[in-house]
Amino acid sequence: MKSAENDKAKNLLDGLVRSILPVILALLVAGLIMLAMGSNPIDFFSGVWTYGVTGSNLQRSLVLSAPLILVAVGLIVAFRGQLWNLGYNGQYLLGAVVASGAGPYLFASMPAWLATIVIILGALLVGAVWSLVPAILKARYGTNEIITSLVMSFIGVGIANLLIKGPLKDPNTPQPQTEVIADSYLLPYIPGTVIHIGLIIAIVIAIVAQFIFSRTSFGLRLDIFGASPKAARHVGINSTWMVILLFAVSSALIALAGAIDVLGQYSYQRANWDPHYGDAVMPFVFLARLSPLAAIPLVVFYAILATGGTLAAQQAGLNADFLLVIVGLILIFMTITEYVGDRRKLGQSYLPPGLKTTVVRLFQGGTGRKSS
Repeated sequence: MKSAENDKAKNLLDGLVRSILPVILALLVAGLIMLAMGSNPIDFFSGVWTYGVTGSNLQRSLVLSAPLILVAVGLIVAFRGQLWNLGYNGQYLLGAVVASGAGPYLFASMPAWLATIVIILGALLVGAVWSLVPAILKARYGTNEIITSLVMSFIGVGIANLLIKGPLKDPNTPQPQTEVIADSYLLPYIPGTVIHIGLIIAIVIAIVAQFIFSRTSFGLRLDIFGASPKAARHVGINSTWMVILLFAVSSALIALAGAIDVLGQYSYQRANWDPHYGDAVMPFVFLARLSPLAAIPLVVFYAILATGGTLAAQQAGLNADFLLVIVGLILIFMTITEYVGDRRKLGQSYLPPGLKTTVVRLFQGGTGRKSS
């Protein structure tokens, strides 16, 4: 019994090391890069804390966390089934344009609570439908979903921009943008804060997803399917419908993130606007080892970095795009840690089996040797 408890504690410690070490190493290397560029890393990181945490800034960071958590959970749904849904940019913007484009008309013609429900359901539906092409091609013909989801993303981004510049454009402004939704129609705040209830919605969805993954028969079927679609077919799991379902749920949640962002924070949408949330949170999804609950603190960390980092970068004499460098460094060290961890049996892998094999072979020089 004591040995089992020790093993559990060791695995927990190893898992924490595996998840946190890449972030620490990335921040250290980012600091060295700042020094090489003639900037003071202390100014930058202290600025991140000041503008991202202190005073009311933490609430701003938590507002940003709401769509990020939804995007993260959406990615986790697909990745747990070893499916690569990389169409998140188009899905997010289409969900956002449902809220920004239909919102002004719906709020003017029905009660606010009903209009909000209609917008949320509409965003979920649009996201799910937009995933059908890559899902069906993957399920029926084995087409690479990375390519098809990226293509659908480009099309989705283009459609969102065309709608904003065309039929959904606010005629009262020269800028290509939708009409502004009145503050009284936006999502209400959590009492005593300036954080809208979209954050609560996102956290609840993450909790529900965690429960489904870990406590239900569907979660077990999903794990079997993610480990081996061929084995899943042998135990009676319909792989075609599983692919379509996972893609639909993943895309619907990402589209919901766009609608929540508009209804909770922005109130309108401009053409050619794309926050690229999926690109930002993907490393943290893997650091969380595809666990929705574990992803929440990591996503909040990034939200603080993004909220405080923009002003902090200016304060340190850096371009705001330096934040993308930090995200890229996290990806690099995550990959290295995955390889070292696989060799040393460090914790549980946070990569899907297929990607894990690819990473290990890459570091072994493509020899195809099996990891020990």
